[in-house]
Amino acid sequence: MNIQGHSALITGAASGLGEATARELARQGAKVALFDVNITLAETVAADINAQYGAGTAIACQCDITNTESTQAAMVKAAEAHGTARILMNVAGIGSAKRIVQRDGSPAPLEDFVKVINVNLIGGYNMARLFAAACSKLEPLPNAERGVMMFTASVAAFDGQVGQQAYSASKGGLVGMTLPMARDLAQHGIRVCTVAPGLFATPLMKQLPEPVQASLAASIPFPPRLGHPEEFAQLAAHIVTNGHLNGEVIRLDGALRMAPR
Repeated sequence: MNIQGHSALITGAASGLGEATARELARQGAKVALFDVNITLAETVAADINAQYGAGTAIACQCDITNTESTQAAMVKAAEAHGTARILMNVAGIGSAKRIVQRDGSPAPLEDFVKVINVNLIGGYNMARLFAAACSKLEPLPNAERGVMMFTASVAAFDGQVGQQAYSASKGGLVGMTLPMARDLAQHGIRVCTVAPGLFATPLMKQLPEPVQASLAASIPFPPRLGHPEEFAQLAAHIVTNGHLNGEVIRLDGALRMAPR
């Protein structure tokens, strides 16, 4: 699919990997809708994109992907501005680190596990189902394709560390959902892929002390550095343009395999 001129929805677009993806798609000519719970930050990013690529290129939409009404309202706002989207980039997510048995001997709070699953897995599915239903009604492009969506998993889906049960389970769920969803949506001409990033220089990562960041970077075989958000965005854009990529999970991690802790 040619990105130029198409409408794209990007969740978690106010910062980090989502922001980089929104900027890259806009650079390649897409009309981008920035979905995020932080509408103030999303509006700031959208304004910057519009200043760089032209008024109307980006729109900020407040969206809680775990809430159907919120998601539908954001999709309506985006469609009114840019038309029904053919591209969905599911990047929004949260992290968690809780040992099953706490230091005081008590079990990990169930609500923490539920929250991570709800945002990362159920929220991603909620966004995907609503996008797919709308996209399936569009006229097919000359190659019979109607749209493409991408999920953002993590290397933790495969080698999660101590305390990452909730996070790994949520990302593993996205990995497990990729192929059956691609098969399900093949009849509608909608492709589905997932990217599993390793350690990236996101705002969350940059909150860690410099020595910790350096240690994490050194654990990556090659290149021995944190990934750049722009590298994630470039892969996301390639998934859109490469019509034979479907049902695939792609690790983007510099050959990293996470240690137990």
